[in-house]
Formats: sequence, C-alpha cells, structure tokens
Amino acid sequence: MFERARRLFVALGAAALTAVSPLATSAQAQIPYLTMPTLPTTAPKYAAIVVDARTGEVLYAKRADSPRYPASITKIMTLYLTFEALSSGRLRPDETVMISPRAAAQAPTKLGLSAGESLTVNEAMQALAIKSANDIAVALAEKLGGSEARFAAMMTLRAQELGMANTRFVNASGLPDSRQVSTARDIGILSRAVMRDYPQYYRLFSQQSFTFRGTSMNNHNGLLGAMPGVDGLKTGYTNASGYNIAISAVRDNRRLIAVVLGAPSTAKRNNNAEDLLLTGFDVMNRRARGEKITIAQNLFEPEPVGPIERPSVEQGDGEQDGLKIVLASAPPPRVSSYDFVDPTRNMLRGSQSADKPKADAKTSDKDKKKAEKEDRKPAGKWVVQVGAFKSKSLAKEQLSLVEKRFGKHFGKADGDTDSIGGTYRARFSGFTEASAKDACGALKAKKMACMVVKPG
Repeated sequence: MFERARRLFVALGAAALTAVSPLATSAQAQIPYLTMPTLPTTAPKYAAIVVDARTGEVLYAKRADSPRYPASITKIMTLYLTFEALSSGRLRPDETVMISPRAAAQAPTKLGLSAGESLTVNEAMQALAIKSANDIAVALAEKLGGSEARFAAMMTLRAQELGMANTRFVNASGLPDSRQVSTARDIGILSRAVMRDYPQYYRLFSQQSFTFRGTSMNNHNGLLGAMPGVDGLKTGYTNASGYNIAISAVRDNRRLIAVVLGAPSTAKRNNNAEDLLLTGFDVMNRRARGEKITIAQNLFEPEPVGPIERPSVEQGDGEQDGLKIVLASAPPPRVSSYDFVDPTRNMLRGSQSADKPKADAKTSDKDKKKAEKEDRKPAGKWVVQVGAFKSKSLAKEQLSLVEKRFGKHFGKADGDTDSIGGTYRARFSGFTEASAKDACGALKAKKMACMVVKPG
C-alpha cells in the first residue's frame, strides 16, 4: 500500500506540472515545493545526481559535490582498471589470481577463499560485480599493482584523469577508511566512463547471479530485474556511508545514470533511485516536446543550496600510502555537463558547420594562425593534461574542444597526444607553472578533467 502511494505521488507530481506546462517558464517558480515522504533527501549523509549518459548533462543534483564514503561502489574503479589491463593485453580472462593472507583476512562481504587458493580473472570480476567480494578486490589489486596501497594510488590517479576531482582511494574494496572519499558527481563520471570505455565488459554489472564452485550468489542490486531498463551498476554500504547505489537504465533509446549516497535503508535508497530515474525519463520526454523542466521541479523539490559539508572522520583500517588529494570546495552549478568527449557522437560537428566563413576569410585566418605559430616561443616546460582516452581520435577531439572553448588559456600552447599503457593522453605543453595552474583552474571551474604535470 505504501509503495503504491509513493508511485502515485510521483505520477501526480508529473501530471500536475504537465497541467501547468503552458506557463512553465514563469509559473513553475510559483509552484509550492513539497518533499516526498519516501525521499531520504533530508538525511545528513544523503547526496544524489542524475546524468544523461550520452551527453553528460546533469539533470538533477543534490549535495553532488559533498564528500561521501563510497563503500563498495569503489569496486567500479577496481574493475575499471581490470578492464583496462584486459584491453591492453596485460591480463587474460583465464589468468590465475592468487589469494594472499592479507586478501583472505578481509572482512565480509567475501568469497571466503583461503590463503594460497586461486581463481581466474573472469571469476574474480564476477565476484566483484555480483558478490561484492572484498577478499577478491584485494587479490586483484595485488595482482595488478603489486600491493593494495600501490593499486589504490593507481586508482586515484586514474580518477583524477577521468575528471573525478574530489575522489581519493586508499583501498580497492571500499571497506571503512576515513581517507577514502568521493562524491555523487564523481561516481557519475566513473559510471559513465565504464560504459563508454569498456562496453564489452559492462554486461558484468547486469548479471543477477553467478555460480562459483557449486554455490549460487545473487547480485546485491535489487533493482536489476525489478525495474525495466535497469542494467547496472553497483551498490555499497558501511555504517559510515549509509546505503549507496550507482544505477543506470535505458528507455526509448535514452540512458540515464543515477547515483544515490547515504540513504538510511536499502528500501529508501532503491525507491529514491527508481523515482529519480523514472522522473528523469519523464523530463527527457517532455524536453523533447519543447518544455523547459528539471527533475527537481518535477518532484516539487527545491534545488540544493548551502555550503558543502564533509563527512565525519572515523577510525579507518586502510594502509597509508602518502598520496595527498585536495578536495574541491566550490558548490556545483545547477545544471552542467562533464564536457567529456562522447565516442558516440562528434561534439564539435555542429559548432564547426554552424556558420561557414567565406573562402577569402578562411585564407586570411589560416595565414594569421600560421604567423602566430611561427612567432610563438615556448613560455615554459609545464604541461596540462586535459583527459585520458581509449583512442587517439578521442584524445585529439578533446584537444580541439579545449582549445576552442578555452582559447584564452590554451591558444598559444602546443596540443599533442601520447600513449601509455593503451591509454591516449591529451596534453598541452609550453606553460609556466603559474599559467599551467591558471589554465587548469579554468577547466576545473567548468567541471572538466585537468591535471598539471611538472617538467622533468
């Protein structure tokens, strides 16, 4: 009965706004906001975001940049680096993963193998995605990084390269550690990166169960099979984090990603995530008909304001690695995008063909740029990295995008790509330390990936 009332409330909210749609732009601000009783938005640990997976547009955000404990959602990054190793040939699906004494000693949830036992990489990936096995997360980390601490540093570096500016990892499992933090926005970036960069492995997050040595284990994601269109990703829980979920669903050829962190129970987390996705799809359909509407308006909920709060510090049990990550303190924009290059479309195509200049103007611009390039002298040896991609073409496209949108900072820099470990890095060189930090700051202000690289 309660569940039926919850769904009716969402439906009535959408219907009410549809009824006033002729006055949408002016009247929506006059609608009295109500808070749904099943939404845990007032819980102190709560944070959420809804993202259009194709474009990266943020459709809804509440405390999306507030640091939170990711718990087992951490394993998405552990799997991302595993997928990366498989794609580059450094790892094989049938390769053996050994269980060390440290891995065997991890707290549940775990597969429960003893030190000295082994399993295949393919089995290990299923154990992480479906069982959320902490012992196997450590075993994979040790295989790929030599130690869990070194692997955690690799995780943090890749997070920074993907644009996860407020994330730091100190373990591969998500077990409690006060130093391991992320945000709803960053987890949305990671979720989008997994399906964008490794679609061939994304299906692992859709598996509802797997059988290991005669024992069948169910996926912790209760929305799989319960909500049409849901095909991933991952849940997480610790006492410190509350109930977390990163979820994705497809309807009418549209894919949305929702992240809910810090819910007070599994049921409220799942209900909230489902409501956000359902309302998100409704908003997308109504926007296609020309309406201007947000998810917050559709739920009669005010958009979040106020300072970013940090999680309380609790005793952790992680391994110190000496890696320092500075967390951003600026509040998020109300509607923004990640500005990552989407491999399914050419982000520059529309803007390049919008207003073609005449032939003589083209020649003049070309000569001018050539003269500027000849006169240019490197101002310094510092480098600004603006992204890491799975193909050279995507890296070059990101260079063009950054140069076009941030010409003031990057117009005189030399853009190029290089390859390391199967990843193509998009980089601009020729900066002084001050100009590199200034340029990187301009990108980060727009929630774009950026990293300053020292010379040498």
